[in-house]
Amino acid sequence: EITRFSALDYHAKEAINTLCTNLFFTGGDLKKIMITSCRPQEGKSFVAMHLLRSLAELGKKVVLVDADIRASALTGTYGIHTQGCQNGLAHYLVGLCDMDDVVYSTNFENASMVLCGKHVSNSLQLLNSPKFSALLDKLAQTHDLVLVDAPPVGTIIDAAQIARFCDGTIFVVESNLVSRRELADSMRQIEKASCPILGTVLNKFDINSYSAKKHYYKSYYTQYDSSLKSRRRV
Repeated sequence: EITRFSALDYHAKEAINTLCTNLFFTGGDLKKIMITSCRPQEGKSFVAMHLLRSLAELGKKVVLVDADIRASALTGTYGIHTQGCQNGLAHYLVGLCDMDDVVYSTNFENASMVLCGKHVSNSLQLLNSPKFSALLDKLAQTHDLVLVDAPPVGTIIDAAQIARFCDGTIFVVESNLVSRRELADSMRQIEKASCPILGTVLNKFDINSYSAKKHYYKSYYTQYDSSLKSRRRV
């Protein structure tokens, strides 16, 4: 059960809805979507959780995999509670439980989660296991979309490893924090894993200033939409 979920204002809700629509445009062949960022605290998990709920509300069967098994904060941030023993991705990857033991239904219809489980230091070794790719493939067979919340690219190499098993990547970028060069370097690292970049989400964008209001749709919605479509043409 997810007990803490922040309400979105009008602009944020519309942005999430636009992101959901653009994901539909990618087609049914892209089902395993990694969500990452360049640095910690840019809001990738926030976007992943709200995507999970919004897509589920639109009638899509969605599962969110918390693959940040070194330093996930999802359980505490969103007040996630499970009945009985809380098995997670790390438990499954080390062989302590079966695949079916880590997929939890939530209190949102059509939405499921795979929690990270125990934090581990040897995350790269575990994520390189055939068990991880097998889990994503199985989830893709039983769900419309599989969202994978990955660690930041600029912090550890885990995201590049996870990208090998995904169909596309969404970057969450905090406004006025990450340089263009840093973002480009992070994207190249993911593309080396043969995982296409579907687009970017500009987060923590100040729309209260006149200039922000003036350029809001151009710099947020239009940029994401055009980036997504151009990537799909390639």
